[in-house]
Amino acid sequence: MKIAMIGQKGMPAIHGGVEKHVHDLSTRLVEFGHEITVYSRKWYTQSEDTKFKGVNIKHLPSIHTKHLDAITHTFLATLHAIKNKYDVIHYHGVGPALLAWLPRLFAHRSLVIVTFHSIDRYHQKWNFFAKAILHLGEWAACRFPHQTITVSQSLKKYCLNKYLKETNYIPNGVNLPSQIEADNKIKEFGLNKNQYLVMISRLVPHKGAHVLIQAFTNIKKQSADNEQIKNLKLAIVGGSAYTNNYIKALHKLAGQTNDIIFTDFQSGETLKQLYSHALAMIHPSFNEGLSIAVLEAMAYSRPTLVSNIAEHRELISNNKFIFRKNDVQDLEKKILNFLEMPDREKKNAAQQNKQTIKQFYLWEKIVPQIEEIYQDKKEEIYQDKKTEKIIATKIA
Repeated sequence: MKIAMIGQKGMPAIHGGVEKHVHDLSTRLVEFGHEITVYSRKWYTQSEDTKFKGVNIKHLPSIHTKHLDAITHTFLATLHAIKNKYDVIHYHGVGPALLAWLPRLFAHRSLVIVTFHSIDRYHQKWNFFAKAILHLGEWAACRFPHQTITVSQSLKKYCLNKYLKETNYIPNGVNLPSQIEADNKIKEFGLNKNQYLVMISRLVPHKGAHVLIQAFTNIKKQSADNEQIKNLKLAIVGGSAYTNNYIKALHKLAGQTNDIIFTDFQSGETLKQLYSHALAMIHPSFNEGLSIAVLEAMAYSRPTLVSNIAEHRELISNNKFIFRKNDVQDLEKKILNFLEMPDREKKNAAQQNKQTIKQFYLWEKIVPQIEEIYQDKKEEIYQDKKTEKIIATKIA
């Protein structure tokens, strides 16, 4: 099948959960024999390449501002996709879903799919008007496409309760990484194996980096004589998403200690080493779809401490590794408890994380589920068109 991916910033994925999702899904679908086109924004990919691992990359312009970037690029990508008569047009995110009506109206033979990745209007970076538009995007994601995919059980329940829409739950996937022994990249940041905690995320308020930084700073102040804590560092891996003022505030907050390192966005070998050698990954987010960063940390067999939102509880059930969201004191307590755990308990938690990934979240299990939706829904469209033609012939 000819399949178009619309809504992501681009490919290859540099940063961003949706981008990572589309990147891995697209390369896997190519291996399954499909022809995939991923619409990309030049400012994101910084490349003129038109192919990546068998995937077609189509660069189109956008109005590169906080509020217009995604919708303008989605509009142009949609027009191009309609013109090129794809078998499947797959939108990613509730914002891009606003335009899913266009192929329903003008590309009758195309199957239209939307993946509902997260409730974006809860993200604090948006103003009132943008949140209202994203709210409308949720409705569109549940009404315009032939089929809606949700990446977590909580999102599936949300769509059913709020929009009376039965969706297909298919979670985000990850690849099982190989063991990384090299540590040269982390040493460039002044980090040593098993002597740092890591957070990997876009630096936007709802991800909760400020909560983690404050908790870590408090621990440093209160336990200055503890040798393990004295040598412990915190790596904040991520950068701005139109949130420069927030990042300035994070740096100011982190100024209370010299042991917090901001690495900006990382990828490739550097990111692999940051995952592989962390003592633990911490994800203090207030709102998620299903965090790929958490899934990847689990795949790397890292102990993972997460906030108590429903999406995290789908992944981790051990309450020793769950803290109340937006609660500095509870996060402090859970970090200290983790540091005091016997090594055997930490190792068991890490192994359980990896086992969870193997059982439920590997791409090799997930891609066939998405491909099945493509094939089944495409067959439904074909049969519907065939029936319409027969009826029209009889009437004539």
